[in-house]
Amino acid sequence: MAKSSAPSRERIVAGAADMISRRGLSATSIRDLAKHAKAPLGSTYHYFPEGKQQLVTEAVQYAGGAVARILRAELSAGPVAGLRAFLGLWRGIVVESDFRAGCPVLAVSVEEPSADEDSPALAAAAEAFEGWERQLAESLVEHGVTLDQAESLAALIVASVEGATAMCRAKRSVQPLDQVARQLEALIVGAIDRPA
Repeated sequence: MAKSSAPSRERIVAGAADMISRRGLSATSIRDLAKHAKAPLGSTYHYFPEGKQQLVTEAVQYAGGAVARILRAELSAGPVAGLRAFLGLWRGIVVESDFRAGCPVLAVSVEEPSADEDSPALAAAAEAFEGWERQLAESLVEHGVTLDQAESLAALIVASVEGATAMCRAKRSVQPLDQVARQLEALIVGAIDRPA
């Protein structure tokens, strides 16, 4: 995710998202994040004066926005195309990283300490998931699915793909994503083809 030609701040945020997707939140210090982004530690503190929490929050927002842009582009061709793009994105990440990377949004969601109920990183993760669900649901509604069913199906898609991505890392196989892909596509086609 990190690009050396990107401005330092953006490179640090992208690098943080990448590192969190690989090592998780707890195993990542701000020093590690700066090193991974090939940025001076001083720059990291300059851009993120609130420390790791601010950087992690922005990394989650960055990752959530990147996925949302892909979904937006692909959903213009319909919900099946959007699903395939969503699955393809995560498939590419786990395969290209040799099963070492997953979703930074999910990593923050499961690792963020629950003692701080006002965690900005956790709020950013919830916002990312809700945004992806909203995009999927809107596309389903545009293709004739009732709002109630579209919202439920969108939540199922996001939860299934996120869970399958984690399973791929554990099993070192893309089989979970492939299995989920077949079932979710069948559900979408069935929902769209069902008479109102």
